[in-house]
Amino acid sequence: MQVELNNKRLRYSGRVDWRNPGRPEFVFPCTSLRFRFWGRSAVLTVENRNVCWENFAGAIVDGVQKKWCLNRAGETVVRLVEEDEEGEHEVLFFKRQDGCHEMVLKELELSEGSRLLALPEKEARRMEVYGDSVSAGEVSEAVAYTGRTDPEHQGGYSNGWYSYAWTAARMLRAELHDIAQGGISFLNGNGYVEPPAYPGMEEVWDKLHYHPRFGKAVPWDFSAYTPHLVVVAVGQNDSHPQDYMKEEPDGVRAAYWKYRYETWIRKLRETYPKAVILLTTTLLCHDESWDRAIEEVCRRIDDDRIRHYLYRRNGCGTPGHLRISEAEEMAAELADYVEHLDIGMWTD
Repeated sequence: MQVELNNKRLRYSGRVDWRNPGRPEFVFPCTSLRFRFWGRSAVLTVENRNVCWENFAGAIVDGVQKKWCLNRAGETVVRLVEEDEEGEHEVLFFKRQDGCHEMVLKELELSEGSRLLALPEKEARRMEVYGDSVSAGEVSEAVAYTGRTDPEHQGGYSNGWYSYAWTAARMLRAELHDIAQGGISFLNGNGYVEPPAYPGMEEVWDKLHYHPRFGKAVPWDFSAYTPHLVVVAVGQNDSHPQDYMKEEPDGVRAAYWKYRYETWIRKLRETYPKAVILLTTTLLCHDESWDRAIEEVCRRIDDDRIRHYLYRRNGCGTPGHLRISEAEEMAAELADYVEHLDIGMWTD
């Protein structure tokens, strides 16, 4: 039994490319498809577009997390549910990784006689995160390396489900759009993404497709999703290849970074006039000069609904990437801070 991928009983979350209604495309981590059905099996065929690493798809199937290694190019058949007898099942299929690949959903096949069931009511709260590898959950599953540098890997440890971003969203009972890319800086030309292009968040934030390998960028339609809470967690990768904010915090390059960052935050405010915007970095090791620069910008903007937030161990976590326990630590702090803000934020 084939199910049309734009069926109203399928629920999508994240920046999904719907230019071809029968072939939704997933780009950012934590982008997801959720559905419930009565039947014996559910098989999803996806097409992968690889940039780097090995690429994995993830799912929560009847409360159990699973993952599948995708073919680097072409189709992969993902067997979500395979049972001998009919029963009720719930599936949350999601993109585990960042722009190291893009994924096209091509076909959903349920066993004969199956029927789609209604999902629980959708979250009323909406959250959006702009971030780097920490927000994407990169290398989060390497729990044996907590407090240590990253192990050698090919992408299998990366899982957006365990990012602080999605963990905090679940704690807050909020839908999430996770606009995160490992290695991304704020300014173009810095960071680690796709040399020699080095696109920064100032270029990526308003895009649906953005990776230089896939040709011309595609803009995002902001009318499709309006968050109540926006978390901005970029800046720490701007220290590569030179940590100029640390070396010359009052220098010309530092002043330019702060000018560009302020310009972008004001654009975010224009885009989301009612949202609460939190300016942050993360526990990932970085010099505190970047946080001082963000504080300076926040004070200059002087908007009560734009706040600067520092975690208790800001910049002092794992020297590699954050593991699950550290992401949970961040998420719990963030959720507690948000729930105790002195301003209303969850109403449209």
